[in-house]
Amino acid sequence: MSTDAPQPHGAEQAAQDWKHWHEERTATVAGPYGPLSLTGTHWLSDHPEGRIPGVPGQWREDDGAVVLSASAEDGLTVDGEPFTGEVRLTADRGPIETSRVAHGRRRLVVLSREGLRAVRDFDPDSPARRAFRAIEATPYDPRWVLPGTFRPYDNARTVRVENADGVERGLGLAGEIAFEADGREHTLRVAVEPDGSLWAVFADTTSGDSSYRFRFLRPAAPAGDGSVTVDLNRALLPPCAFADHFICPFPPPGNTLSLAVEAGERNRVDG
Repeated sequence: MSTDAPQPHGAEQAAQDWKHWHEERTATVAGPYGPLSLTGTHWLSDHPEGRIPGVPGQWREDDGAVVLSASAEDGLTVDGEPFTGEVRLTADRGPIETSRVAHGRRRLVVLSREGLRAVRDFDPDSPARRAFRAIEATPYDPRWVLPGTFRPYDNARTVRVENADGVERGLGLAGEIAFEADGREHTLRVAVEPDGSLWAVFADTTSGDSSYRFRFLRPAAPAGDGSVTVDLNRALLPPCAFADHFICPFPPPGNTLSLAVEAGERNRVDG
């Protein structure tokens, strides 16, 4: 996973690094299997008969797995080969394009959340992908690169937060980062990723106005003394800013900042 903090450079080089990051980010979002291509998240509990509208095959849950049944007429492939019969599937973990099940260019991805399973439909020909033009972002400003301190919790904890689909789910948190802006200390509660980098879901006073209703921040792994760079130039739009079918968590309690973060990605632009 990429991290947000640029290496020490002059201001000009840091601005060039940010420009390159923004261009790569836009290309990833606009790619054939980027977030714009998600056309549906279908929870199998909503389809007990096993038929998902618009999705070939029959899908059912069985003892912690998803069982797919298909005939030749369904036109599905599994592991790159035409598929008929029945196969047990676990959650897909890799990139979307490597999912086991496909229907032409579409990728049918098995998802698992809190004991429930779903099939996600990624279609490179989605209307959202055709309409997309750009990510509105504020140009790099070194004033938004702030020194911070990571304060780990003694024990990781889980809080229940509403998700973008209206369902409350658990969000794991491992500590908080503290930093100063506008002469005040602010904190963000964060998760720690497997590679040691941090992940925060946050809002600020621009949220829902001049920027999307909430954003993500992914600082690099803290140093041994807990120091970490909080680069708000690299605030990210969450996946649900690009497609309604994602289940992004809303900011946990304490992660709505009392300042205007006029930096980073702001909104999706369609043409």
